[in-house]
Amino acid sequence: MFRNTRRHAALLLAAAAAAGAGSLHDHGDSAASVTVSASTPLRQLLSTATTGLLFSNPHFAPWQDFLCIGGFPVLNSFVSASVPPTDLSSQGSGGNSDDSRCCPGCLGRNSIAKAAAAVGPAVVNISSMHESHGWVLGKSIGSGTIIDPDGTILTCAHVVADFQSTRAVHKGKVSVSLQDGREFEGVVLNADRHSDIAVVKIKSKTPLPAAKLGSSCELRPGDWVVALGCPHSLQNTVTSGIVSCVDRKSSDLGLGGIRREYLQTDCAINQGNSGGPLVNLDGEIVGVNVMKVMAADGLSFAVPIDSVVKIVEHFKKNGRVIRPWLGVKMLDLNPVVIEQLKERSSSFPDVRNGVLVPMVTPGSPAERAGFAPGDVVVEFDGKPIQSIKEIIDIMGDKVGVPIEVHVKRANNVPVTLTVIPEEADASR
Repeated sequence: MFRNTRRHAALLLAAAAAAGAGSLHDHGDSAASVTVSASTPLRQLLSTATTGLLFSNPHFAPWQDFLCIGGFPVLNSFVSASVPPTDLSSQGSGGNSDDSRCCPGCLGRNSIAKAAAAVGPAVVNISSMHESHGWVLGKSIGSGTIIDPDGTILTCAHVVADFQSTRAVHKGKVSVSLQDGREFEGVVLNADRHSDIAVVKIKSKTPLPAAKLGSSCELRPGDWVVALGCPHSLQNTVTSGIVSCVDRKSSDLGLGGIRREYLQTDCAINQGNSGGPLVNLDGEIVGVNVMKVMAADGLSFAVPIDSVVKIVEHFKKNGRVIRPWLGVKMLDLNPVVIEQLKERSSSFPDVRNGVLVPMVTPGSPAERAGFAPGDVVVEFDGKPIQSIKEIIDIMGDKVGVPIEVHVKRANNVPVTLTVIPEEADASR
């Protein structure tokens, strides 16, 4: 009787599983769990039947050998490794379940898709023909992003302009294709060689989709980002990755000339992605994709959007980017570097931070002002200094304007200098 009763109960459980879409979970040991979902009438029937079968036999004591799951008792040996039933009510057949994130920047199920959808309509394909005396010398392709409904587009300078000496030569006709299939002829308003940023304008009778600008200063290594563009003219291409470095210096990449900083990511970037947006998970532009390392995978670079905004402001104010030049090499100081320098020379000034000047260019504004190798800049134009970026930001476009600088020299000798920046030679 005991054996038949257990067999009867097992058959009822199996029937319930078949009728109610139950599932058996095997956890790799002798115990398994049965989770049953059944309609209300079937649940009541099973509950009554199994209760009568199981508890009518005294051999099933003690009471703790039973647990109640799905409305009817089940042998404890079946549920010792059980898991709670999954609530499938919030899951749609399309897989678009709740995409809540614990905080901004966290990756949810649809985070990348939503970020791409927010910016995608504003991403354009740009192609330009380079002609000379009626001869077509070449064609370049790239991407861009509409940042204003009036048709203002951000892109890369090398996509729409050639640079002969210090003068930008526009490549001629610029064709702009939108994601919705519309095509326009674009006009290159401005292009800057050193930053590789350009602004193109198209005219439309109706407002155009525009992307929102974010802030690159809030990015951290490891943050998720999305790259959009038209690699090899394949429009509407989306790739994703993380931020690998937030301040990759141009000198790290073997690039000479004026100092620049890039966002390094592992997003897939190819020919034609140049000028396309780098986007955070909130669907905001945080950079403009400009280049990749050809001999490696996962080494892509973008101009930070905070720098791009300043370049656009220069375009609006001066028609070009004005960069002040001092004529010094500079090095950011931190406690670790300072400790090493003091170990090498006991006369190194007692500072907690600042910017070291290891070299001064002969004939430069800095040399004329009295800068010397080994100086540590601690104050610039009345503001305490902790980084090179702060000096660059303070100078802005101040050319020909005297700036007071406080430095510390060996043995803590304080010196006050006055330097007059010159405009940087574009050929440098």
